[in-house]
Amino acid sequence: MATFNKLNGFVEHLAEGVHVFGTHQLAVALSNTAPGSEGTPPTGATTACVLANVTQATYTNLSSRNVTTASSAQTSGTYKLVCDDLVLTASGGSVGPFRYVYLYNDTPTSPADPLIGYLDYGSSITLGDGETLTLDFSAASGLLTVA
Repeated sequence: MATFNKLNGFVEHLAEGVHVFGTHQLAVALSNTAPGSEGTPPTGATTACVLANVTQATYTNLSSRNVTTASSAQTSGTYKLVCDDLVLTASGGSVGPFRYVYLYNDTPTSPADPLIGYLDYGSSITLGDGETLTLDFSAASGLLTVA
C-alpha cells in the first residue's frame, strides 16, 4: 500500500486561501524522481511546492488524471474532502516508470498548480498496455480532513 505524504507548503497555501476544494479541479501527476531529489525540491520552501518542480512521467498513453470531488463539507467543526477513486489506465502503450503520485490543485494560477502531497509506492511501477492502477481515496475517512 502506498504511503501518503503531505507537503509542508500545502499548509501555508491552505491558510492563505489558495485552495477551494469544493470547486477547484484536483489532479494527479506521476514521477519517478524522489521529491527531495528534484532540482528545486517541492518538499522545501512553500514557493517550491508547485507542479513545475516535479519531474513528470510521460502521459501519452494514460487516461484522465482528473480527480472527481464527491463532497466537500464540515460537520461539527471538522472539514472532510471526499473524492471518488481514480482508475489510471494505460492504453495504446505503457506508462511509466513512476513511483510517486502527486496530488495537486489544477485551478489556481498564483501559484500555478500548487501541490498537496504525494503517494509513495515504495518502488517503481510501469503500467503495461491495458493495465490499471486504482488510487483509493477513502470515502470513509476522506481524502483529507481539517479539524
